[in-house]
Amino acid sequence: MEMTFTTRQKMKQFAVILLPILITQLALSAISFFDTNMSGKFSSADLAGVAIATSIWIPVQTGLSGILMGITPIVSQLIGAGKENKVAYQVIQALWLAVILALVILGIGFLIVPSILNTMALEPAVRNIALNFLMAISAGIIPLFGYTVLRSFIDGLGQTRISMLITLIMLPVNVTLNALFIYGLWGFPRLGGVGAGIASAITYWVVFIIAIAVIHTMQPFSHFQMFRNLPKVSFAAWKNHLKIGVPIGFSIFFETAVFAAVTLLMSNFDTVTIAAHQAAMNFSTTLYMLPLSICMSLTILVGFEAGSGRMKDAKQYAKLGIGLAVILSLITAGILLLSGHHIAGLYSNEPEVIELAQYFLLFAIFFQISDAIATPTQGALRGYKDVNVAFMLAFLSYWVIGLPVGYLLANFTSLEAAGYWVGLITGLAVGATLMLLRLVKVQKKFNNSPTTSQ
Repeated sequence: MEMTFTTRQKMKQFAVILLPILITQLALSAISFFDTNMSGKFSSADLAGVAIATSIWIPVQTGLSGILMGITPIVSQLIGAGKENKVAYQVIQALWLAVILALVILGIGFLIVPSILNTMALEPAVRNIALNFLMAISAGIIPLFGYTVLRSFIDGLGQTRISMLITLIMLPVNVTLNALFIYGLWGFPRLGGVGAGIASAITYWVVFIIAIAVIHTMQPFSHFQMFRNLPKVSFAAWKNHLKIGVPIGFSIFFETAVFAAVTLLMSNFDTVTIAAHQAAMNFSTTLYMLPLSICMSLTILVGFEAGSGRMKDAKQYAKLGIGLAVILSLITAGILLLSGHHIAGLYSNEPEVIELAQYFLLFAIFFQISDAIATPTQGALRGYKDVNVAFMLAFLSYWVIGLPVGYLLANFTSLEAAGYWVGLITGLAVGATLMLLRLVKVQKKFNNSPTTSQ
């Protein structure tokens, strides 16, 4: 990363950071897409089972990954302030933290997941698929969390192209393993949706090992000598990391968990409804990678400029990112409106599932506009290290407003299952408005500070 002086230079640097992150996020999302898609082609029960399992797994994964992603603004601000000698220590401490978090989640999961599934009104086949999927994917939690830290370090240096190339390796590996374990090709066991969990766990190990090799041997990463002197665990370093990471992680958790909660509440409907909801939600999640990538880019760029004391440039990057996200949301809304039937057909061969998924996709149009404002705004706030208020706003928007509204509409109006989608849209709209107002306030505070330069 380097200092920029004109809008054109900023657009160029923004593109250099954003495009690799976008490709990386699409690749990560594609893993979930192919898990869902390939399981759905196996049977609607497998699609529903994977839907229930991922509704439990994804909030935990993204929330804890969000905590670990707190290393990104730490690294970018250290680089911006010229303190490169402190980077390796912070990253190693984040890796130790990743291992501990993974072990804790494994222990908790084995204790409570069976009970959670048993309390849900699921068909026996769907319940068994969900449980076995979660058991299979749990073997990849440690490398997944470890890779999250290493990728955040790479991105914090502005080397997003490298993390893109590493992550792109995941996609062909995962699809190939899916084909082997879901459909039983080449003599492998035919496991259906459970095979998708096994494939993902193996893929996480492969990409983690590759990331270690790259950081250890390639410049500019090898310059930091990351793995040559491993410091002991520092609770003080963990405290500083968690101070930034926990609000980020909980903000992400509250957002993803509310979608997961809706999927779990959908278990009160039939298997077709669960499958259709999962198909529509999965595609919406894929589109969400656009504002999410802009969000992550803004964390890096705003953090770099804020660390250097260039608050005017940080504000310009925020405007550029949010504006781009809004434009892209309008384009994706058009795609959903015109091609809903074809998109739904990607997930199932069953006419009932396709018809209902197409109906749900109409509601996803409104997701795109709200996400285009809320998500990049959170990224800019993280660049300023302003994370606590965003965490509280996320809780208010999704859990105090969005989910209760959805529950009331789904259970006490003729909307039924679609009521949950209307509730989610309401929460997202409120969140977008509140996040934007917070960003304006933070920028005014920084601009008025006598310690910052323009």
